[in-house]
Amino acid sequence: MDENDRIYMKAALEEAARAYAVGEVPIGAVIVRRGDIIGRGHNRRETWKDPTAHAELLAIREACQRLGGWRLTESTLYVTIEPCSMCAGAIVLARIPRLVYGAQDPKAGAVDSLFDLVRREDLNHRVDVTGGVLEDECRAVIREFFQELRGKG
Repeated sequence: MDENDRIYMKAALEEAARAYAVGEVPIGAVIVRRGDIIGRGHNRRETWKDPTAHAELLAIREACQRLGGWRLTESTLYVTIEPCSMCAGAIVLARIPRLVYGAQDPKAGAVDSLFDLVRREDLNHRVDVTGGVLEDECRAVIREFFQELRGKG
């Protein structure tokens, strides 16, 4: 495992912790370009009452604003959980060349688990994917969150 991948996944885990702290599903994302984090995001669906407020989309929006354009070439997106179909589509549309994720999402994952939307040969952009980076840590945050949520229920 690449040391830079571990470093940036830890930054994504910090974003996940921010989501957890406010009662959101703890998923975090960062976008890195040329060694700099240019976008950060964590889930805000409940806070914003917005089904599109996923960590990946918020990080993509911030990175695009920072760069002044919608093409995030030369960038890597790090996210703690495998992206859903909405986020996988946004990754392709933003032309992000590389995705690194922590744990698979067997119920909604659209990269390896249920679908593979980012490497389809019939699309005009394909993404290089590395999964399983800090997988145990990423999975543990989600598991703890839902165990705590069920305990309160």
